[in-house]
Amino acid sequence: MSKIVALAESQLREAILASMGEAVASGGLPAQPVPDFGIEIPSDRAHGDLSSNAAMVSAKAFRLAPRMIAEIIKNHLVLDGTYFDSAEVAGPGFLNFTLSPAFYAGVVSDILEQGAQYGRSDFGKGQKVMVEFVSANPTGPMHMGNARGGALGDCLAAVLEAAGYDVWREFYVNDAGNQIEKFGISLEARYIQHLKGEDAIEFPEDAYHGDDIREHAANFAEKFGDRYLEAPEEDRRAALVNYALPLNIKRMQSDLEKYRITYDCWFKESTLHQNGELEDTIRILTERGLTYEKEGALWYKASEFGGEKDEVLIRANGHPTYFAADIAYHRNKFGRGFDICIDVWGADHHGHVARMKGAMDALGLDGSRLKVVLIQLVRLMRGGDVVRMSKRSGKAIQLADLLDEVPVDAARFFFNQREANTQMDFDLELAVEKSSQNPVYYVQYAHARICSIFRNLAAEGVFPRDCTLQELAALATPDEKELIRHLAGYTGELVEAAKTSDPARITRYCLDLAALFHKFYNSCRVKGEDEPLMQARLALCAATRHTLHNALTLLKIDTPESM
Repeated sequence: MSKIVALAESQLREAILASMGEAVASGGLPAQPVPDFGIEIPSDRAHGDLSSNAAMVSAKAFRLAPRMIAEIIKNHLVLDGTYFDSAEVAGPGFLNFTLSPAFYAGVVSDILEQGAQYGRSDFGKGQKVMVEFVSANPTGPMHMGNARGGALGDCLAAVLEAAGYDVWREFYVNDAGNQIEKFGISLEARYIQHLKGEDAIEFPEDAYHGDDIREHAANFAEKFGDRYLEAPEEDRRAALVNYALPLNIKRMQSDLEKYRITYDCWFKESTLHQNGELEDTIRILTERGLTYEKEGALWYKASEFGGEKDEVLIRANGHPTYFAADIAYHRNKFGRGFDICIDVWGADHHGHVARMKGAMDALGLDGSRLKVVLIQLVRLMRGGDVVRMSKRSGKAIQLADLLDEVPVDAARFFFNQREANTQMDFDLELAVEKSSQNPVYYVQYAHARICSIFRNLAAEGVFPRDCTLQELAALATPDEKELIRHLAGYTGELVEAAKTSDPARITRYCLDLAALFHKFYNSCRVKGEDEPLMQARLALCAATRHTLHNALTLLKIDTPESM
C-alpha cells in the first residue's frame, strides 16, 4: 500500500484502540484484552471508505452485543489529526469511516513525490526468489503455451521485484534424456534421407516430424557433406545434435528477446549429469531409505511424500528418468540460496506438483518453499473462429508467428489479463485493433491523453506547478475522489499480485485506472477553472500518468505520449 494508505490504516487502528482504552477507563467496557481486528475497504463505498470489525470480534471478550460495543467505540472515538472525517455504526456492529480531504491531497502529493518509484515497497524484505518459466523443449519451436507462460512468468518476476523481492529469472534447458535421443534419431534419419533419398531409411513414427528437423539436416549436410554418413551411429547423432541444438536455443533466445524477455541464467540439464549432482541426489534419497530396486530399476518412494504412486529414478537400462533430473535440478535451485522457487508450468503438469514438493520434503528442503503456477490452454481466435494454423507458414502457430502478427504490447497485455489457472481466448483481430475495444490500446490511450493535456496547455503558455496540500484538498468531486482512491491502491495491488502469484491483477488495475481517468476527465474540466483548482487537477492528471507509466513499464509495455 502507499505511504498515505499505510499511515491512514495505522491511524485508524490506533484511534480504535485508544477509544476502547477510554471506554474501559470510564467503565463503558470491561477490562479485557482486545482481540485482533481487521480494517478493510467495504464492498459498497456508500458504507464508508474503510470499515472495521473491531466490535464484532470483541463481543465474546466483552460479553456485549457487537452493536453496543460499536456505539461505545464511536462515542469515545477521537479522529482529530487523522485522515478521517467521521465514523458511523452499521448493521450488526460494523464501524465505517469516511476519509478526509487531507487523505486525498496526501495521496496525490505522495505519488508526485515518489514519481517512478511509486508503487514499489519492501514487502518482500529482499527474500531471494527464482522464477523459472517457459523452459520449452529445445528440440523444436515454442508454441502458444510458451507464449502465455513467457508473458506471465516475466510479469510475475517484475511484480515480485516491485514488491521488494530479490528476483532471478531462469530458463531450464532440457538438453539431456529421452527427447534429446529422439532429436538425434530424427535428425539422423532426415540427414540420411537428404543425402540418399526418402527411401534410404524409414522415418521413425515416434520421431519429430517438423520441418525444422528437415531444415537442420539439410543445413548440416550442406556444411559437412557426407562426412558422417559412414560414421558410427552414436558419433553421427552426437554431431547432429551438437550442431542443431545450439541453433534452436539461440532461436529461442532471439524470439524471447523480441518478446522483451531476458534471463539471468539458461541452466542446462546436462550440467546435472556431468557435475555429479544427479548422482548425489539419488544417493541422498537412497541413504534416507527412500529408494528400492524392482525389476532392475531404482524406484523412489514418492507415495510416502504426497505422490499418487512410487516413481522410477533409474530405468532398467541404467538411464535416469526426467523426474530424477528434475529433483536434482530443484535441489540445485535451493542449494543456490533461493528462499522461494516459483515454477510456471503447463496445466498438463498438474500431477507433477505434489510429487516435486514431496521430493523436496524427502530431501529435507521444505517443499512449501516451492510454488507452482499452472497455466491453462490458450485458444487463438479470429472472427469468432478458432485458429490453429499460421497464415504465413500454414503450420501450427508458434511464438515467432504470433509476434509477427500481433504487437508485443498486445501479446504481453492480453496474456496477463486472466489468471493463469483459467483458460483464455486470444482474439488476434482485437489485438491489432486501434480502438477502445482493444484493452491495451484503451490503457495506452489514457496515458497519451494525459500527455496531450499537458502538451496543449504548454502551447498556450500554461505549465504545471507544485500545489500545496490545501490546494490539492479541493479535489473533492465524487469522480476525483474515486480516481484518487484507486491510485492509492496501486502499491497494495502489487503486493497482492506478488502474494498470489497473479500479475493479471496489474492489467486489471490498469484497465480500471484508465476507465476512472476517462470518467474524471469527462466530468471535471481541467482548463478553464480558477488557477488553483486547475493546478490541482493537473496534479491529479500527473499522478495518474505516473501510475499508468509505472504499471505499464513494469509489464514491459510501451507508454506512448501520442496516439
